[in-house]
Amino acid sequence: MTVKIVVVDDQEMVRSGFVALLSTQPDLEVVGTAADGAEALQVVRRTHPDVVLMDVRMPVMDGIEALRQLSENPATAQTKVVMLTTFDADEYVHESLRLGASGFLLKDASPDELASAIRVVHAGEALLSPSVTRQVIAQFARAPRRRKADPRLKQLTEREREVLENIARGSSNSEIAAELFLAEQTVKTHVSRILGKLGLRDRAQAVVFAYESGLVAPHV
Repeated sequence: MTVKIVVVDDQEMVRSGFVALLSTQPDLEVVGTAADGAEALQVVRRTHPDVVLMDVRMPVMDGIEALRQLSENPATAQTKVVMLTTFDADEYVHESLRLGASGFLLKDASPDELASAIRVVHAGEALLSPSVTRQVIAQFARAPRRRKADPRLKQLTEREREVLENIARGSSNSEIAAELFLAEQTVKTHVSRILGKLGLRDRAQAVVFAYESGLVAPHV
């Protein structure tokens, strides 16, 4: 299966560089590029990509607003969006994840890291580095706690809650399997069921849900 990609960045050199790197991968295809968020919305609606690489800071319309509009439009809500940044600790991390971004990628990522990131996100995994995960936890630690647990938690079995707790702490499937003494394939099945029951797109949204629902209390 070929993964269709749209690259969005206001710097032509960055766009061209990503296109050149991705063109060497037989399973990846760049179907469009855009120089700002407004243009990105048009390109995405026209090309229907699987993954969008979206710069955070751009003129006309920044990546956050473009992400918001993509997430709110039923026709584009399932498109996976990876936010591009030049900083390992970007101030827009929390807002991007809340709006549905599937992860973050530094612009100076190596060709292998870039290709791997796209495949990971396309497969439904979350692209969250340890530093990004720490930022999300810190943000929730500063926010007021919810008074009531999210009612959707009642849909989960006890084991699914345990898996979700581990997802929220940044554990991989193999790490969760070791922690809960499960087969890795069993963990994958639990993750799929969790996302389905909660109506979540991927692990990045699951992390946000776990903290916002009160299932996991942040410790920083």
